Amino acid sequence: MTTDRVNPQHRLENQGISGLGAAHYNLLEPALMEMSITRGEGQIGQGGALLVSTGVHTGRSPKDKFVVRTPSVEDGIWWENNGAMTPEAFAQLRTDMLAHMQGREYFVQDLYAGADPDHRLDVRVVNELAWHGLFIRHMLRRPSSEELQTFVPGFTIINCPSFAADPARHGCRSGTVIAFNLDEKLILIGGTAYAGENKKSVFTLLNYLLPAKGVMPMHCSANHAIDNPADAAVFFGLSGTGKTTLSADPGRVLIGDDEHGWSDRGTFNFEGGCYAKTIHLSAEAEPEIFATTTQFASVVENMVYDPVTRELDYNDDSLTANMRVAYPLHYISNASDTGLAGHPKNIIMLTCDAFGVLPPISRLTPAQAMYHFLSGFTSKVAGTERGVTEPEPTFSTCFGAPFMARRPEVYGRLLQAKIAEHGATCWLVNTGWTGGAYGTGSRMPIRATRALLTAALNGSLTQGEFRTDANFGFAVPVALPGVDAKLLNPRDTWADPAAYDAQAKKLVSMFAANFAQYMPFIDQDVKDAAIG
Repeated sequence: MTTDRVNPQHRLENQGISGLGAAHYNLLEPALMEMSITRGEGQIGQGGALLVSTGVHTGRSPKDKFVVRTPSVEDGIWWENNGAMTPEAFAQLRTDMLAHMQGREYFVQDLYAGADPDHRLDVRVVNELAWHGLFIRHMLRRPSSEELQTFVPGFTIINCPSFAADPARHGCRSGTVIAFNLDEKLILIGGTAYAGENKKSVFTLLNYLLPAKGVMPMHCSANHAIDNPADAAVFFGLSGTGKTTLSADPGRVLIGDDEHGWSDRGTFNFEGGCYAKTIHLSAEAEPEIFATTTQFASVVENMVYDPVTRELDYNDDSLTANMRVAYPLHYISNASDTGLAGHPKNIIMLTCDAFGVLPPISRLTPAQAMYHFLSGFTSKVAGTERGVTEPEPTFSTCFGAPFMARRPEVYGRLLQAKIAEHGATCWLVNTGWTGGAYGTGSRMPIRATRALLTAALNGSLTQGEFRTDANFGFAVPVALPGVDAKLLNPRDTWADPAAYDAQAKKLVSMFAANFAQYMPFIDQDVKDAAIG
């Protein structure tokens, strides 16, 4: 049994995938909702949202990601960051997974990754779960019915949560596996029902493919000024640092919340939807994102809810702190129709500083921007990865190390060249703690962060007075109307200034120790910007 909306020449059988019980090609949202419910994968929530659980995996499994080591990719992969799998192990994994799929029902979505037709990737995603099909349909960009008739899969992802890998047989680490074969243009995912693995597999692919074309892939959100796509801004940051929240500014047009490219023509979204964290989400602070949790076909993931009313509990993290909602971009009223914009005028690097040391905003020189981009200092936020239960200070190069297929210097040099060519202003923004470290201090007030960002993006912040930070050397604004001046000097927010000094010294030493690995690969101006 099959359903159409696919070119007959490009059915799964023509890719060597046969014997399935059913293959449903490119079902639309109502049908995917219906299939998810009838198959017992989730429940209907208020407003027609789909309420689902991802089971034991409530976050990504980065240590279970592998790249098949072949001569064509040997010199291009950052092997210290990506596990290696032999071609023989992958062949056995593919054979065993395809055998496991026999007689089962699957949901195929043919989608675009990339709003720019010159750089997009045609991706086929084959999912065992209907709700995974709905999720990835939100996340990527949807071809029209006419485009589907000429759609040719470039890369294919097969996701079988019910398939458990065998480390001895398949050359992996556990029963969970995410295996990339770049030569065969095939990704196999097994042993996890966390839908984010689909999304981040596509991002990892683009991180490998695009630099060869001179395109900078970025783990960032992006927006632009109303009626002026040339005034674009990008927001680098790991999950939980505020990419989705801060880019969803009602005073600007949202390009996207997580993954973008920077080409010779400008900025473009890789995706067609958003994947927002819902922990402590409120209608008052983030009304539009909040509203998506009760809209038709939104995928509400791992949230506690009343079994009778289906009312969501935004504060109960007993399942995971990484509860989320996935929805198409057009559910946000000020979202871009095209996913395209000009070259970034402002580059914001978001960090969640659990030490309580960094100021809420700092202006960076181009060399300092390179330093902080390669450093990628932040804190892993509870729930984003398995085993993380509270903020954990970490350095994640390029603000996205788990998704970097190539060495960090490749992305750093691309960013450096684009900043030099287009003259972007760079900022470091701390959305973490103030008044003390995690456990003592408090989270940075979101209103203050928004006020400072607004002033940075409209240019008014650069007109004011700045001081040079004694520990990090970057420029920090002294005052902004409506923002407590003490907040701009973190030392003043601590009850014990000497304790702040000790904490700052500790963080500086951590930066220096981490950055030593990049010193052989960088230019002298970036070395001069290094701290510690």
